Amino acid sequence: MKKMLPWLVSLLLAITLIVIAGLYSWSTFFGKKDAGDTEAAVQESVKHVEAEALSAAERSKVTSDLNDIKTNLSDTNYIVIFGFTFQLDNAKAKTEFDEVKESLIKPIINRALWSTTPEEMQGTKGKDQLVSELLNEINPVLTEGKVVKIGITNFLMQEL
Repeated sequence: MKKMLPWLVSLLLAITLIVIAGLYSWSTFFGKKDAGDTEAAVQESVKHVEAEALSAAERSKVTSDLNDIKTNLSDTNYIVIFGFTFQLDNAKAKTEFDEVKESLIKPIINRALWSTTPEEMQGTKGKDQLVSELLNEINPVLTEGKVVKIGITNFLMQEL
């Protein structure tokens, strides 16, 4: 038995090193990629996707405006005035949206703006984040269709 003990220890050490090297290799090749690789993969995946082009008349049938939204940001020393354009996926959705935009949509927008800081509104990144948040909050409210695009038509931020 004393003669086999060094061989058993060596064998267990070798197996442990092989398993550790295998796990390291697995995580290196198949693990989480960095943000640059992910962004490149996303751009590659939508490279050949083309949006359905709408004529001006078709677009006006599914577009609704909501202007002059005035409210404070999370820092109450700042006030913002926004104007939005909402493009919906069909005419029934636009009709429903127009019926509920003052009673349901405007409070959703105000709530999103109340949680936004003035620094977030400085560049396009914060505005894009606001638009995506609004898409996620407004679509569950609509029953006839969904909002496919939100455009900011007017923006003014003023310190009080």
